[in-house]
Amino acid sequence: MNGYPWAAFGEGVGAAAAAALAVMLITFAVACARGLHRIVDIAWGAAFALVALVSYAVSSGEGDDARRLLVTVLTVVWGVRLAAHIAYRGRGRGEDPRYEKMLSGARGNRNLYALCTVYLLQGALVLLVSLPVQAAQYIPGPLGPVAWVGAAVWLVGLAFEAVGDWQLARFTSDPAHRGRIMDRGLWSWTRHPNYFGDFCVWWGLFLIVCDDPVAAAATVAGPVVMSLLLTKGSGKRLLERHMADRPGFAEYAGRTSGFFPLPPKRAPRADG
Repeated sequence: MNGYPWAAFGEGVGAAAAAALAVMLITFAVACARGLHRIVDIAWGAAFALVALVSYAVSSGEGDDARRLLVTVLTVVWGVRLAAHIAYRGRGRGEDPRYEKMLSGARGNRNLYALCTVYLLQGALVLLVSLPVQAAQYIPGPLGPVAWVGAAVWLVGLAFEAVGDWQLARFTSDPAHRGRIMDRGLWSWTRHPNYFGDFCVWWGLFLIVCDDPVAAAATVAGPVVMSLLLTKGSGKRLLERHMADRPGFAEYAGRTSGFFPLPPKRAPRADG
């Protein structure tokens, strides 16, 4: 099949699976010791970073060195930034209400339930979503124009995510804004600049694989699954359900794009 080293790629997937599983099991042990399952959110970004590093290590001598280094660095930068941001944001806080609600309905041992429904599931998702990062390590040809477009899309995504998180942190740190909806900066163009940023990051990483159409077709499930998670799963949909009853949210949602950045709608003019 088009000269792609599928056997080596398969072995790399096995190594990546072991890395993702190790991160989740270590995080689970720490979470049980602390009685705080919210730290699994920190492991999400960290697991992607480790998968990229392991994939880079085990693919030595297989693919184009420039592509291998590019996709690894981009993934590690994204994963480490996300993990550090979530760790800083959650310092000193108790359990996340999402996990508290989920685990309150558990039958039997809560920790075992969390292991199966949170940690192992997230580990499997890390493995699936990161397939383009793993596949890029084995593409022998040099980087083409589409790959560089992918790097540019990744950069746009990281900027949206990092700037959006910074703007939100500044807004919420001001006591005068307590209880108010963040509707400034990037948040006036999209209700979820951080999720849109993730969307761009993973489609950008996928484009780096597209120099090999067969490898791209085999791994397109990665960005598709991430997109569904961001828009229909634990991202936008779940967060907006949680915020729906907050004062001012309906008005904010009425004038602000739900996902893709667009100029905010003008408030209707009162007749006079």
